[in-house]
Amino acid sequence: MDGTAAADARSRTWTITELAAEFGVTLRTIRWYEDRGLLTPQRLGSQRVFTARDRVRLALVLRGRRLGFSLEEIRTIIDMYDAEPGEAGQLRYLLQQVERRRADLLQRQRDLAQTLAELDELQVRCRADLTRLEGR
Repeated sequence: MDGTAAADARSRTWTITELAAEFGVTLRTIRWYEDRGLLTPQRLGSQRVFTARDRVRLALVLRGRRLGFSLEEIRTIIDMYDAEPGEAGQLRYLLQQVERRRADLLQRQRDLAQTLAELDELQVRCRADLTRLEGR
């Protein structure tokens, strides 16, 4: 992409309806993120105009939510890009959060496996007791 094309891509704007359709979310969802300060669209009268920056931020917010991060964690990660210590600090923080999230999910996985094993054992005992009671 040459300099002119790159500048055009950066200057392109989207309506809230276009972003909602592109990302498969509701208008209400985008307004919610705007109310929380995660998106800062420009205004042309009463119409919201989203920039490339807003579009990237929305993609990051939605990815963060899918990965189970809270809105505050997502805000911290996104906002660090523009502040000190910049991108390197952002990546260090993100790595810490990913490690924490992974540890939490692995613990939940172990807990689920244990619960399923206990349910399997209970099911076997119940069937044996039922068979004994019904005289089979």
